[in-house]
Amino acid sequence: MDFKQNEKKWQKYWREHKIFEFDENNLKDKYYLLEMFSYPSGSNLHLGHWFNYALSDSFGRFKTMQGKNVFHPMGFDAFGLPAENYALKTGIHPETSTLNNMQKMEQQLTDIGATYDWRYEIKTCMPDYYKWTQWLFVKLMKAGLADQKHAPVNSCPSCQTVLANEQVVDGKCERCESEVVKKHMTQWFLKTTAYAEQLLSDLPKLDWPEKTKIAQTNWIGKSVGAEIDFKLENGENLTVFTSRPDTAFGVTYVVLAPEHKLVEVLTTDAQKDAVSKYVYEASKKDDITRQSTSGEKTGVFTGSYCINPLNNKKVPVFIADYVLSTYATGAVMGVAAHDERDFEFAKKIGLDIVKVINNPKGETTLPYTNEGILCNSQEFDGLTSKEAKAKIVERLEKLGAGRQKVNYKLRDWSVSRQRYWGCPIPVIHCEHCGAVPVPEKDLPVELPKTMEYKSKAGSSPLSRNEKYMNVVCPICGLPAKRDPDTLDTFVCSSWYYLRYPNANNCEKPFDSELTNKILPVDTYVGGMEHACSHLLYSRFITKFLHDQGYIDFDEPFKRLIHQGMILGEDGQKMSKSKGNIVNPDEYLSEYGTDALRLYLMFGFNFTDGGPWNVSGIKNMHKFMERVERVIIKVLETKNDYEQMEEAENELEYVRHNSIKNATQNMQNFEFNSVI
Repeated sequence: MDFKQNEKKWQKYWREHKIFEFDENNLKDKYYLLEMFSYPSGSNLHLGHWFNYALSDSFGRFKTMQGKNVFHPMGFDAFGLPAENYALKTGIHPETSTLNNMQKMEQQLTDIGATYDWRYEIKTCMPDYYKWTQWLFVKLMKAGLADQKHAPVNSCPSCQTVLANEQVVDGKCERCESEVVKKHMTQWFLKTTAYAEQLLSDLPKLDWPEKTKIAQTNWIGKSVGAEIDFKLENGENLTVFTSRPDTAFGVTYVVLAPEHKLVEVLTTDAQKDAVSKYVYEASKKDDITRQSTSGEKTGVFTGSYCINPLNNKKVPVFIADYVLSTYATGAVMGVAAHDERDFEFAKKIGLDIVKVINNPKGETTLPYTNEGILCNSQEFDGLTSKEAKAKIVERLEKLGAGRQKVNYKLRDWSVSRQRYWGCPIPVIHCEHCGAVPVPEKDLPVELPKTMEYKSKAGSSPLSRNEKYMNVVCPICGLPAKRDPDTLDTFVCSSWYYLRYPNANNCEKPFDSELTNKILPVDTYVGGMEHACSHLLYSRFITKFLHDQGYIDFDEPFKRLIHQGMILGEDGQKMSKSKGNIVNPDEYLSEYGTDALRLYLMFGFNFTDGGPWNVSGIKNMHKFMERVERVIIKVLETKNDYEQMEEAENELEYVRHNSIKNATQNMQNFEFNSVI
């Protein structure tokens, strides 16, 4: 058989007979299958695309065979740095290169034989999509969940833009590998923190991988404890947050984040040079590196002291980069006897270590991190840690020096980007009226087509386009300026699953009645690397729209599957520098689409992936030929088999057993077992 010719024949048949088109008028048995859409940064599909899209497509075919009305759309996450950087190198407009790449990838996805219903395609860089991203931002702003504030952000000096935490790898920009620094800038933030408790408490009800739920739990980082006010020598308070108020009698020092607003106030003249140098060095580290439990702990003395309100002891104030200004108060108390990180810091600096908890199971080496019985704490001696927490908070409240507090590690989402190729932030800045959202009737705010893309000294390219920037205030009518920044591309992808069923709706982002019938997504497939970014942001946006009354559900994805990674033949992650890139096109030309799809299904565990092996696809091609020979033989000897009732009964058992197991395996994305 000419397998490639056979593929073309049947793909044509599917298109002409609309085999895989979704029926909006028959939603009783709908099944919404969705893969994370791709970014068209290159013109060709790589093996990562194939492993995700082709195998998920096979799952979609399986649901169709079960009688489901499968909704299986595809689109492109089309804004972002790669197209803009390409434009800077070549002079080709980002829209031109992006649309060209999307056209090529559409054809390749069709050649895969995928069952996408292209009538519902979306492209986030087109005004008919980002109009509604801007609408969403305006709704968030009006609800008080989008605002501007001056805060520390990740800044790439080469790309000259702010980066999200997930765009920083080992302290460097993931795109250009320049060292990222911390800068204080005025940025737009979405208040994901307002939904911290809901995002956390709703995780158990999701049919998601446990490792993803754990990752989000840790990222949200709920901590129940207390704020304690340590009195400064100038009479002001230095407020710390602790999850262990029961250890407060063991405080021997207090630590501030290098970015804390009191650092400059508390630094004495004698310590000014040392502190300034330390603050600069800390600005070059990303938050993950700073909070790592491994590595040497560093810090510097400010020269100032504060008073512990529980025992009136005077303790020194340090700054250390393991404390983050974005978490809680940006200040912590140092209890070296009962915290491993504090213990390492105290040892290095030469600070006192005071034990205030006895381990009831016997002494252990420092630090004593176990719960136990309080000692050296006046009237609280003999209480268990649990009992002491409540009693000590009660004492602090009576003293007016503390209070019970719940904190989350989750931070508000910084969404301002100083780049051109992104969704314009729909805000007008007026000297008289402040930051004013663009009226909904004036959306979309479209990107100007002609301009210079390069950022300069951290300023946005759009800020230099006077025709774009100069507008009148929609409230007072006086001259005003547009916001010069564009939105983080994760904003575009935080709601795209809602747009797919409504891709052709020009009047609204989505029709609530239709959307409530089709969503939430039944099965969502994508990478684990988005566990604490896209997946968290999508949950936040869905909960917001639910609370605003637009949709009936408050979680976007019922079931989540993570695909693994196809490695090079050397077992290493594929990269040009390693010379181990596998181009699927060369195998397609020789063996065809089905052989590659079958090899990816059979040769790997879907959630694990593994190293590519060229002999695998060759063997799968031989397997297909074996299947063909068996079918031919059956057809040629059909009458003989019909006379063999005993053999038929045996075959019937095997057939039903195979159906049972294959059905279960397909449902669990265990494609290798199915083959």
